[in-house]
Amino acid sequence: MRSLELFLATCDGGSFAAAARACNTDPSTVSKAIGRLEAQLGLTLFQRSTRALRITTAGKRYARTVQNMLQDLSACEFELKHLNDSPSGTLRISSAVCYGHLYVRPLLPAFCQRYPAIQLELELDDMHVDVIDNNIDLALRTGYVKDSRLVARRLSPLDFLTCVSPQYLEAHSTPRCPEDFHQHQWIGFRIKETQQLQPIFLPTADGVYQPLELERSHITDDGEAMAHMCADGLGFAQLPHFLAKQGLNSGTLVSLYPCLTLPEPDSGVFAIYPKREYLPAKVRVFIDFLTASLAAMGEHPNRTWAEDWVSVAQLTR
Repeated sequence: MRSLELFLATCDGGSFAAAARACNTDPSTVSKAIGRLEAQLGLTLFQRSTRALRITTAGKRYARTVQNMLQDLSACEFELKHLNDSPSGTLRISSAVCYGHLYVRPLLPAFCQRYPAIQLELELDDMHVDVIDNNIDLALRTGYVKDSRLVARRLSPLDFLTCVSPQYLEAHSTPRCPEDFHQHQWIGFRIKETQQLQPIFLPTADGVYQPLELERSHITDDGEAMAHMCADGLGFAQLPHFLAKQGLNSGTLVSLYPCLTLPEPDSGVFAIYPKREYLPAKVRVFIDFLTASLAAMGEHPNRTWAEDWVSVAQLTR
């Protein structure tokens, strides 16, 4: 590219010295660059004499092509920069299924109204897809893949609530300690990616959560189905805060204990996107819009609304 720039400067200035002054270098550097171009092309671009430098017919034709090429390149760079700086184009989002249904989808009408030049592609999948290989602009996941090519921005912790329907409690009484759960029905969640059952954590007498081995009366691999089964009175379920929110607000679910926040540093809800020097505007504005919307719901990178939710145990003290 530098040789082509020096070539065009020589065409415009009529000499190596004029090209050197225009390009902030010395005549020897210009002469060597032109020589390399001529050797590469197998053509003479300039006729040289002690008194003048004349461009050849081949040189004129080559100069027109180079000029057009550099103009196209400059226009392309300007267009790409404009696209990167302007919130427009197709935004491909991959979200965990339940989070996408319950949290992301309801926000889309307001987002699209604010940014009409952005077209959305929303993919819902509980499997961890390769963001880069699948050309995903942004993935929303609970937990994240440790990949040096990716940025993982925490949107909120992942809080769990031990939920049950009021009707179930009326019919079966309220467990007074974790061991009482052996006499109750429990709805289990099977993680699709590992086919393992999600562990159950319940608080001891001093309030410390410990894992408890319980028989699952019913099992599902769909989070929304799990929440509905719980609300329908089929037993207890330990639900992430975004799955429990609707049922708790409507009264179809109650929470037995204060929420459990997993202590692992890689637990939480994350926005994941490829690491790059310049984040496209369409990605940036969606992340900003999502974080502002979550903040309005009481969810922040280090806490959620679930920390303030009053449990049945607190109400009955």
